[in-house]
Amino acid sequence: MGRSSRHRSRETPPRRAVARIAEIAAAGDGVAIADGARIYAPLTAPGDVVEIDIRSRRGEVIALKEAGPHRAAAPCRHYGQCGGCSLQHVTRAFYRDWKRARVVDALAREGLGEAEVRPTLETPAASRRRATFAVRKLGDCAILGFNARRASEIVDLEDCLILDRNLADKLPALRALAATIDAGAFDLSVTQCENGLDAVAIGKIRTPEGRGRAALIEAARRAGIVRMTVNDEPIVAFAAPVVRFDGVAVTPPAGSFLQASREGEAALIGLVKEALAESRKIADLFSGCGAFALPLARTATVSAFDADRAAIAALATAARAAQREGLNINPVKVEARDLFERPLSAKELKGFDALVFDPPRAGAEAQATAIAQSGVALVVGVSCNPKTFARDAVLLVSGGYRLSHVVPVDQFVYSAHVELVGIFRKG
Repeated sequence: MGRSSRHRSRETPPRRAVARIAEIAAAGDGVAIADGARIYAPLTAPGDVVEIDIRSRRGEVIALKEAGPHRAAAPCRHYGQCGGCSLQHVTRAFYRDWKRARVVDALAREGLGEAEVRPTLETPAASRRRATFAVRKLGDCAILGFNARRASEIVDLEDCLILDRNLADKLPALRALAATIDAGAFDLSVTQCENGLDAVAIGKIRTPEGRGRAALIEAARRAGIVRMTVNDEPIVAFAAPVVRFDGVAVTPPAGSFLQASREGEAALIGLVKEALAESRKIADLFSGCGAFALPLARTATVSAFDADRAAIAALATAARAAQREGLNINPVKVEARDLFERPLSAKELKGFDALVFDPPRAGAEAQATAIAQSGVALVVGVSCNPKTFARDAVLLVSGGYRLSHVVPVDQFVYSAHVELVGIFRKG
């Protein structure tokens, strides 16, 4: 106890101030100016007057003195404690415009301020089909939820307004499942598929055996899980999990990337299909399981490239199965390829009249450089990071492309994240 007290005595006491929030920064925190410095205060809205304790450049809100015009009542009982959402406390109009402004600002910083950025496409709040829950065991019970804001503690979720209702209703059963897993703490990633849940437990987990394995399998069955995996080990598969991309059935590998919501995915697919409606030979770069490749293959010849061999194999299997079932879909050529280490060259892109690329948050700098040197007439960029999209867009523009327009998509509702689709034309 004395040791802890000595540690606290060395801490610099906070500086208390009253300040007005000027804006919301890219990560979702409000920004106040105090003594000429930018202070970041979470859960505040522009126009709010707040009393804050300032440590370094962080401000802890002690009291809301005056509510600004953009403040709204948060709908979730866990909001403020749970770190899963950061923007439930602002009005819908401000929120929608703020997400668009994130894209506008990112482009402007790279000298592309004249680009057309269209209004944000909205998706429903209760639509997340994919979530990773933090779990901590307490004896025979489990705490399951999301980490508290800027803390390692877990908020034990009673409900969640951003989850697909089928997934939210399974929270008690998932908590019971987590209690059967032999580990002190781990992550449980769950995806709502068409025929049930696909679950992967990740962490320092002892391999389930004997009665422990049987208990885990029974708990998975009760939770409506169709496939259960612990780290890389399959535990049980009552059926192959199925998702559909524009009507084409796919069984994704355990733990593979999928868009966070069906509604967000449908919006992205719709924008990509609209842009490439007249294209007949398309390259899909960073294709994953085929969210874009399979819908596009209904009207075009598609070649798909991704580093994830299991995802690429799932895409190929889905395309063949769709053809056997009589769906109007063309063959899809696939190649497992790390596009960061070995991007498609301008020579390899010759012959494609269009391409779509959807890289991870880090963007696709090397691949964008190669695309810029190519003669592909139409390029569609999909991104979850406006900053890296803008960086890659500059590379394309420097190679003779024109950024026609960008559409923000609000897939991660109540968060600071924003998806987008940008259309580039050569010449």
